[in-house]
Amino acid sequence: MSSDAPVARRPPAGRTFFGHPRALATLFLTEMWERFSFYGMRAILVLYLTAAVADDGGGLRQSTAVAVYGAYNAMVYLMALPGGWVADRLLGARRSVLWGGVIIACGHYVMAIPVGWSVFAGMALIVVGTGLLKPNISTMVGDLYDRDSPRRDAGFSLFYMGINLGGFVAPLITGFLGERINWHLGFAVAAVGMTFGVIQYVIGGRHLGDAGARPADPLLGADRRRALTRGGVAAGVVAVLLAALAAAGLFTVDTMVNLLTATTVLVTVGYFTRILTDRELSGTERSRMKAYVWLFVFAASFWLIYDQAGSVLNIFAADRTDRDVFGFTFPASWLQSVNPILIIIGAPLFAWLWLRLGHRVSTPVKFAVGLVLNGLSFVLMAAAAQAAVGGDLVSPWWLVAVFAIQVAGELSLSPVGLSATTKLAPVKYASQMMGLWFLATAVGDAIGGQVARLAEAWPEPTYFLVFGAASVLLGLGAVMFARQIRRLMAGIH
Repeated sequence: MSSDAPVARRPPAGRTFFGHPRALATLFLTEMWERFSFYGMRAILVLYLTAAVADDGGGLRQSTAVAVYGAYNAMVYLMALPGGWVADRLLGARRSVLWGGVIIACGHYVMAIPVGWSVFAGMALIVVGTGLLKPNISTMVGDLYDRDSPRRDAGFSLFYMGINLGGFVAPLITGFLGERINWHLGFAVAAVGMTFGVIQYVIGGRHLGDAGARPADPLLGADRRRALTRGGVAAGVVAVLLAALAAAGLFTVDTMVNLLTATTVLVTVGYFTRILTDRELSGTERSRMKAYVWLFVFAASFWLIYDQAGSVLNIFAADRTDRDVFGFTFPASWLQSVNPILIIIGAPLFAWLWLRLGHRVSTPVKFAVGLVLNGLSFVLMAAAAQAAVGGDLVSPWWLVAVFAIQVAGELSLSPVGLSATTKLAPVKYASQMMGLWFLATAVGDAIGGQVARLAEAWPEPTYFLVFGAASVLLGLGAVMFARQIRRLMAGIH
């Protein structure tokens, strides 16, 4: 079957981007602007939701706001599954990325409208657009390298720098405008950023060769019409169910968050079941997918803790830290820029490290390191929360130290996970496997949003210590089973 699958022609040789294909620069800049819009809006989302209505905020309780934040992040990554399918079967990765960028920009422009309904409507558009863009741009990066090339991890690490360059600049701008002037103005800046990203992608498209130009497994004729009809029917059913909930008075924020969380988990179970029982997969492909299940669980557990930086830790920054510097109190959302700037500094070092180590350190061990470091960051956060007991404001350096530990964990797991996904993917599920990788983030964020409710009910030191210790123990368990997982990977390192 694999010999019949279309293979993208790599872009022609010529100018390089830090020693990598020139096409990587186009994808790097597109992702940078998309992440500018995403992280810029995300940096102020929970702060907006918990702000009083009198201050033009959402007026939600903290427990509800952090759950909304988790569910929104989950939906962003859950939609990577249908986004990957659309690329594989209908549009191809390149056009999927373009349309995704356009829809994301529209979503942010809607959020900029200063009316109550605009934020949730805009978030819905961003969810759809990111589902089209996020998995497919990563798949195109993978197309630039041989499947088992050691340079592949280094290339993804450089691509990861684009993500974090946008993530660093965005909170500084949207945070100041949103917290100090008007929340919707902050959302508007995110919209402008995504517009730049779309323009850059169109201009730089000539460097991409045939990468992502055609669907990997296109639907044709009657099959295509049948798939589109089923999609329309499914959308209609969802609309009817939502209308029924509204009519019954059950269309509340908490109800929707719970439904989205359950949907994320059920889709995950269903999707893995479908792939593992696909009779068209070879024995090697099925073995690699079994290994991938373990990597998926580790990644979801990582993101459950890590992505609370924008919710629980963001609220801690607003309420528990002393942000006064020479008489100027900087916005709490500015601390959301610490994580990406540390990644910008650390990504080249880790890219060099993985290239230097080659295949001597396996992917499962790298995941284990990420889990342990992530857990230790929450153990440190427990100490910070203890220092704030009684209403004392603590130094923001506590959060900087926490983010530094998390960054080391992220660079051990996330870019490596992107690369491992493209290497372990069955040919039939190329773009959809990238969607499955982002589904790990969706599961982590969905469950993490529900878990984060406990931060309001439990003593904060207890909350951080319990989940930090759990992550450390899971990481140590991953080390113990690394050899067995590597065997299942069937020659992939």
